[in-house]
Formats: sequence, structure tokens, C-alpha cells
Amino acid sequence: MPTFSAPDGTQLSYRVTGHGDPVVCIPGGPADSQYLGDLGGLSAHRRLIVLDLRGTGRSAVPDDPSSYRCDRLVDDVEALREHLGLPLMDLLGHSAGTNIAAQYAARYPQRISRLALIGPGGRAVGVTVPAEARREAARLRRDEPWFPTAFAALQAITEGTGSDWEAVAPFFCGRWDAAAQQHFKSSQPENPQAAALFAAEGAFTPEATRAALSACGAPVLLLTGEFDLNSPPAAAAAFADVFPDATLVVQPGGGHYPWIDDPDLFAATAAAFLRD
Repeated sequence: MPTFSAPDGTQLSYRVTGHGDPVVCIPGGPADSQYLGDLGGLSAHRRLIVLDLRGTGRSAVPDDPSSYRCDRLVDDVEALREHLGLPLMDLLGHSAGTNIAAQYAARYPQRISRLALIGPGGRAVGVTVPAEARREAARLRRDEPWFPTAFAALQAITEGTGSDWEAVAPFFCGRWDAAAQQHFKSSQPENPQAAALFAAEGAFTPEATRAALSACGAPVLLLTGEFDLNSPPAAAAAFADVFPDATLVVQPGGGHYPWIDDPDLFAATAAAFLRD
């Protein structure tokens, strides 16, 4: 995998797949970017440049653990853009990675041509998901055989009496077959320190970020799944309201990984946005 040097000297890796104009992709987690795959076949339309966040995948562990903080990861994205020699770039983020992408767009609006936020996490702009909203999203799956056990675990988590996140995993996927289970496992953070410090104090300045993004001239796509417990459609819509030129797409039957649930629909939607 090709590498480049971050501003603090940490060696970071990225992988390239597909052909055509580049799209820089930021994973969530922080997790090994391999879980993004080729985003359901999006690589047939665009050249995907997928970053391994510091301390994940094949990127090096930094000397300074505080550099795992979300706002500081923005510097790594800018270093990658400079390394690639892109005067402008299309930027795609997933889940927690959308917080990095949003803060990048706020800090470097002149460097963004298009911004795609998939399963968006809204902490960077102060969008939160109330516990009842998560339970409401979960109830859409009431006919699934795993629902009673998973919902009981979710109820306990949202009430502060439980912490069985493994039991609620089915709610993050549009379907819960063997392939989805394996993919979900591969998407989980493997570096506890990186995960713990991602949202450390100072990582987010929502009011300032919202103000900067309200003047962002780039077109923005926010795509979330109908069943996405992490990023319910209402939360994605609130995130979309921050931008002057945003399109919200709710993928039917999709969960937090919509390119897994319906690869063709996801790739067609994302490609059309990036092409237009």
C-alpha cells in the first residue's frame, strides 16, 4: 500500500481501487478501512483513495496519542490531499469519519468539490440522537426473529442499565445473515486508544463548525439507511439542514452499511451524485 507522511511525521497508508476521477474516502470507527471494500462497486465509476486512519489498518501508531482526536485527524486528510496533488477533491466519509470530513470541509472549503456523508454521525455539528429515536428506529425491525433479545439489550443501554452492544448489532444492518455478521465484526475498532480519544475534550466545536459549513458552497450528499440505528433519517436530515446545498437520501431497507445491503442502489446513487 502507498504511504505518505502526516504533519507530525506519522507514516499513514492508503489503498487505491478502481479507475477514473479520485474520491478520497474516510472510514469510521476508527477502524481498519478494509470494511469499506469498494463501496458496493463504486470503484467501477470512480477511483477510490481509501485512507487508513492513524493507528488503524497499515498506518503507523503515532507518538502522540492526543493526535487521535477527531479535529486533529483533519490534518491527515489535508496531508493526503497535498500528497496526491489534488487542487480540489471529492470527499466521502462514513459514520464517525463523517465528523472528520465535515470538519475538513469547515476548515478547507476551498479544497472541496463534492462532499458525501454516508451513515453520518453528527457530533461535529451538535446533532444528537435521543434514546427514544433509536428505540423508534429499532421497532421497525419488530418482525425479525432476533428482535426481542436485541431490543431488550437496546432498552437497557438507552436506560443506562446495560452495555451489551454485541446483542444490538443486528440493528445496524439491513439484514442479519452470515455475511452481514462477518462484515459488522470487521468494521469494529481494534485500537481501543484511538477509539477512546477520538472524541476527547476539544475534538468538536459544533457552533463554529456549523457556522463555517453554512457558507460551504460545495454540493453535499447525506445518505443513510431506512433502518440505520446509528444515524436515523431524522438525524441525517438535521445534519443536512446545516448546509446550503445538501441532498438527503434514505436508502430503503438499508442499515448503517448501505453498500452491503443493496450494493447496486448505493453505488448508483453515490456515482450519480459525484458525477453531477
